[in-house]
Amino acid sequence: MLDVTVIEDPEAAAVSLDPIRARLLAELAGGPASATMLAGKVGLPRQKVNYHLKALERHGLVELDGERRKGNVTERMMRATAASYVISPLALAAVQPDPDRFRDQLSARWLLALGARLVRDVGSLITGATKAHQRLATYALDGEVRFASAADRAAFIQELTAGVSALIRKYDAGDAEEGRDHRIVVAVHPTLKTPPTPELDQ
Repeated sequence: MLDVTVIEDPEAAAVSLDPIRARLLAELAGGPASATMLAGKVGLPRQKVNYHLKALERHGLVELDGERRKGNVTERMMRATAASYVISPLALAAVQPDPDRFRDQLSARWLLALGARLVRDVGSLITGATKAHQRLATYALDGEVRFASAADRAAFIQELTAGVSALIRKYDAGDAEEGRDHRIVVAVHPTLKTPPTPELDQ
């Protein structure tokens, strides 16, 4: 099972957003289960659960883990293909955010557009690398800082911008024929005091 996978297909995204199917995905992320086992957990008839599992399986969100005999019945044990899923903006390609439409380093909406492009691009790179059985070279830095004042935050951003810009100028080899372009995204935003936890209906 993958830790996280990106959903790029619009139909797969629609399937995953159904509250019942999202609940089934969450249950299967905890380990393989049959429709009968899941029915008791989500409070639905086995036939209904089977219907939803087949829809998830058609789009590669769950897969067969094995079969087991229970009396005269052979149960299909299903498992989630990933522990968690991210929907790429490619699923809404016609209206996906485009950070190139405007550039405002102090705009939260521009930051959101950059984040969406990051999900789209890295998701596509993961898909390509997986098909080619290659490792994808990436790096991420995540941390938190408490600023004593707005002035300190502004000073931090100024120093951060100057430092990263200097590194870009130092290492950018625009004329290197064998080189490969890399995108750099740096973000600063307030920390959520209570991360949102969506409730899934049964």
